[in-house]
Amino acid sequence: MQKKRLYILLVCMAGGMLFLLARLAQIQLFETESFSKRNINLLEESVMQRVHAVSIHDGRGSFVDRAGEKLVDDVHGSVVLFPFLKYVDWPVEQLAHILDISPQHIMLQLTQKPVILKQNGEVLQLSAKQIEDVNHLKVPGVVAVYAKTGGAVTADHLIGITGQNETEVRKRYRNKIQKGIISPHTPIGISGFQRAFDEFLVTSGESKLLYHVDQTGEPMFGKTVKYSSTANPFYPLVIRTTLDKELQQLAEKVVEESGMKKGGLVLLDVQSGEILAMVSKPSLATYSQHAYAAGAKNQMLSAHIPGSVFKTVVAAAAIDKRKTSGTFNCDQDLYGEGPAEHEMGMLTFKESFAQSCNHTFAKIASELIKEDEDVLERYAKMLGLSQTVGWKGNVFHFTEFKQFPEEEAMQIWKAQSDKHINKAIAQTAIGQKNVRISPLAIANMMATIARGGQRIEVTGVKEIQYKNGAVMHEFPVHEVHSQLSQRVMEQLQQLLRSVVTSSKGTGKRYQSLPGGVAGKSGTAETGEGNYVNRWFAGYFPYEAPRYALVSVELYTNEVDNLAGKVFADYVEAIANKGM
Repeated sequence: MQKKRLYILLVCMAGGMLFLLARLAQIQLFETESFSKRNINLLEESVMQRVHAVSIHDGRGSFVDRAGEKLVDDVHGSVVLFPFLKYVDWPVEQLAHILDISPQHIMLQLTQKPVILKQNGEVLQLSAKQIEDVNHLKVPGVVAVYAKTGGAVTADHLIGITGQNETEVRKRYRNKIQKGIISPHTPIGISGFQRAFDEFLVTSGESKLLYHVDQTGEPMFGKTVKYSSTANPFYPLVIRTTLDKELQQLAEKVVEESGMKKGGLVLLDVQSGEILAMVSKPSLATYSQHAYAAGAKNQMLSAHIPGSVFKTVVAAAAIDKRKTSGTFNCDQDLYGEGPAEHEMGMLTFKESFAQSCNHTFAKIASELIKEDEDVLERYAKMLGLSQTVGWKGNVFHFTEFKQFPEEEAMQIWKAQSDKHINKAIAQTAIGQKNVRISPLAIANMMATIARGGQRIEVTGVKEIQYKNGAVMHEFPVHEVHSQLSQRVMEQLQQLLRSVVTSSKGTGKRYQSLPGGVAGKSGTAETGEGNYVNRWFAGYFPYEAPRYALVSVELYTNEVDNLAGKVFADYVEAIANKGM
């Protein structure tokens, strides 16, 4: 009996030893570069335990405007300090003199890990001369470099933000994780262009300063700091946008000074359909990364109730179908059932458009829909109001790539049955009921009209460039020739101009603006108390259109028309700059 117990014990011990040997072989021989379900590279991890390193650039791609100006000011001259400086004599006074700070301030920042020197909680930014002077000291453990340390973003909503999402990183970039190019904690794009172009922007490898230490923390190979980088002349990539940095910063200044809380503006180049400037309020600076998903949307890509701006679509159909003759009783309300809130008398079609008479457009829309149920959708599309208006197409192996993945689709009707209900038709005709259109789409409509009817998909990025400036991919112009006659387009242009030139026009405040403006105003009831959306959408200069501009203030109950103020101030600011 005793021998049997001894035998069982020996078998268990042998089994345990075999298990340990198998586990050791798994770790040391077979899964050294992809251990466990998390694919941990054990070789790299063991090395990293003996390395003190500081990342000076995460290797993620960058953004520039149409002229190559940086849109994200996040690379600055910086000083990196290594831990062993605490235990050796070195000329800290000389470094302090170059940086114009106290030696004590420098010494207090030394920790057990490499650090980038800060002052008042912010990374201390060095000039090119200071970088040269610091490195001329040739002090081991003190390195002046250009490092990616964060900074101001121009066009924050359009550029977007990055964040950590381990699950999504593993899903998208498993091969890069296995090759050790990125870790599961590598930031990826969450919104804007950062999200749309993440596959091109994600890091191709960090640039680091590092040195090796022994188990006591002492340098193993002297105190020389090593530079580690992929040294790839083609990466990271650069996204060249269509933005004009000067126009963008001017737009941000105008919107900020107006005091607008929610809304913004979109400025398009009429001829190319390119975004020159885009501002959305609230800005991303007012949101934490965690709160982004809860409401920090780009309002210029979100669909909103457009109000009377939508009458432009009804007008185009009316002109083409020759429904514009005679006069209309604008003393009647929207449904023709009683007096209007603001009685205007008998008006022609042109006067009705200029003064934004609701009854006229409700009546015309009813006649049009009786003849063709889909008339509003068809004319909206002909004016550039497709479901989405942003550039989409094939880019390398990406099918149906979208430059604006967050763009919300246009909606005119929620239910087909509404096309047989007079009140629903009337409300839809004036851009209420279930009509929803993004400011970007409205701007595209104005650009389409200004061009004479030619439709072009809106672009926000011109090309993807290699690090050395060579073009990796250029986004071609997607255009469709006009389906509306020259007669229709000319009359539509005249209608938009009459809104400004008429003594009773809803845009008469813009009569003194330089170059001449054509456009359409809109005030949309939101259905939430007395909150409204206020719009003005148009283009300028009228005779030779260069810009299409939309300004909108969302969910406001203020008396002041900030959308109108922003539109006027921005047009004047552009003219004053001679742009």
